[in-house]
Amino acid sequence: MERRQPPQTEEGWYVLHDFRSIDWDAWRDAPDHRRSQAIDEGIEYLAAAERVDDADEGDSATFSVLGHKADLLVLHLRPTLADIDALERSFEHTALAAFTEREDSYLSVTEVSGYMSQEYFEEGEEVEDTGMKRYIETRIKPSVPDSEFMSFYPMDKRRAAEDNWYDLPFDERAEHLSSHGEIGKQYAGRVTQIISGSIGLDDYEWGVTLFGNDPTDVKDLLYEMRFDPSTSRYAEFGQFISARRFPPENLGAFLAGEPVPQEGASSPHPSDHHHGNSDSDGHHHGDGESGGHHHGGDDESGGHHGDDGESVRTELEELGVYAGQPHGEDIHAVVLYSAADPDELYDEIDGLRANFDHYDTHVKTAVYESTGDEDAETGIVSLWETERAANTAAGFLADLPDVVRQAGDDEDDSWGTMGMFYTVKPEHRGDFLGTFDEAGELLAEMDGHRKTDLLANREDENDMFIASRWDSREDAMQFFRSDAFAETVEWGRDVLADRPRHVFLSSGQD
Repeated sequence: MERRQPPQTEEGWYVLHDFRSIDWDAWRDAPDHRRSQAIDEGIEYLAAAERVDDADEGDSATFSVLGHKADLLVLHLRPTLADIDALERSFEHTALAAFTEREDSYLSVTEVSGYMSQEYFEEGEEVEDTGMKRYIETRIKPSVPDSEFMSFYPMDKRRAAEDNWYDLPFDERAEHLSSHGEIGKQYAGRVTQIISGSIGLDDYEWGVTLFGNDPTDVKDLLYEMRFDPSTSRYAEFGQFISARRFPPENLGAFLAGEPVPQEGASSPHPSDHHHGNSDSDGHHHGDGESGGHHHGGDDESGGHHGDDGESVRTELEELGVYAGQPHGEDIHAVVLYSAADPDELYDEIDGLRANFDHYDTHVKTAVYESTGDEDAETGIVSLWETERAANTAAGFLADLPDVVRQAGDDEDDSWGTMGMFYTVKPEHRGDFLGTFDEAGELLAEMDGHRKTDLLANREDENDMFIASRWDSREDAMQFFRSDAFAETVEWGRDVLADRPRHVFLSSGQD
């Protein structure tokens, strides 16, 4: 008798969907001081959970459930079951708990499987694809998207006599899931997911949580997937529960029956990855926010945030170099480099932007090519109004073809600078390129300088950025302190349409 080989899995954070109903009769009859205490303690509990005060890592979110199945959903992601257990019990010690009953719950754990990357599970092998590494990380350690709408459902893979998922060969299952995942790509930036395994933990095999700002996007996606064989032949579903996210500080409005404002939660942001890799329904329209370095806007010193970033900005300002305002511009940049053909990258980016533009937080996303070195890597720059949106976009962009690194992620110790928003007056473009060549000759002679590239926006040759790598922060600062750089800054006032903003990226060296 042939026994199918199950794909290997690696687990990450545990996930608890905690569904509560409110005893509205008890709430209406309670004196004001008891209701006030319940609101205060409820806000304190929910806010602390979302800050992850109880653990080193994780995430939490609060939702108002639509329909009769519950009133309140608290979603927790934590590294251990002990963390989840403590959160459950600590809620019961709040005054709010006295007015609630648990209607349902679902326990699961995030996972990646061999469908995604066989080499990830092979002893001695290392995943070389940078985008895949980030994708795996965001699958097992996801963040809850800030989208307003959420839909949760549990599911199984069918084990009927004629349609038994587990009797299919591995390659056939993988092909089903890959095809299924292609549907999800069409909803990039509109629908994000967290898929978690629950075999042995709860009643079904997987829990699927979908997030979006337009509920009809979720509806359209699921409807389209119903016609895919991975669903039509091999999927069984539990009940669906829909909800709207709200910040903990609006708990009082929720309990008062008033409209629950969304203020307090971050602005919407896109999903990140799309792969058909799991025994789950295989939607794969995004898996939370990847890590990495995201620089620009209200921390344009980048790289070393905090004291070091502030010290760099202060020193540059003393030298007359504009380095961004820490609390005024609110622009966050994600920069990646790819060895793929620029035409292929542009086609991918063009498709992504159509989805990114659904969000008010999106400023622009563009492909930048080297102005001098034909063999140089191509840059992808994505600008957002919120850091959370930039973080999520970074994870999705990291899945572009042949991404070799993300700015700030160099494997060797080095220090990077990135001058952005060089918008050159068209009549001075030739002058700007000539001056850059002269500066390149000067840089080549400087101690600690590794490489400097000038890249231009593929769609606007006058929109450029300059990226440099240095042995150390001090080496870079020596250049910025030089008379030659000061003269260049002064000269730039005449040839640039606007002042550039300097972003500093680091890979771990002060």
